[in-house]
Amino acid sequence: MPHSAVSKERRNRAKTLRREMTRAEMLLWRYLKAGHLNKLQFRRQAPMGAYVVDFVCPAVRLVVEVDGGAHDFEERMRRDRARDAWLMNRDYVVLRFTNEQVLSSLEGVLTVIRQTASVRVRGAPPLPVPPPQGGREPSNADLGP
Repeated sequence: MPHSAVSKERRNRAKTLRREMTRAEMLLWRYLKAGHLNKLQFRRQAPMGAYVVDFVCPAVRLVVEVDGGAHDFEERMRRDRARDAWLMNRDYVVLRFTNEQVLSSLEGVLTVIRQTASVRVRGAPPLPVPPPQGGREPSNADLGP
């Protein structure tokens, strides 16, 4: 989105949020910045319309949000849904992760981001969920006595 479409207030809010990133946001940023994830360029705390998104990759129209405890309240969830709808109307995919998910399962979070970005790059349908146990269906012998 061009800078002229973003208010000075929103731009200043984004700068403040960049300085005050949470521990989970800082950890995720280490992997998203400078093309470390599939050579994609992400921006952090980027103003978009009336909103500031945590991370955005404009090339594949992907937004990644890292939500803390404040997002557990109904009013905040309602505002998040409105923001997600606004972004989806502009052909962005929004991925939401909790601080806890980023801090305890960073590789899993990065895998989801990587797969979603790959699908967006190729324009292909998402990959199917693999069967359990390394690609084989459980047999009766696996179920025990």
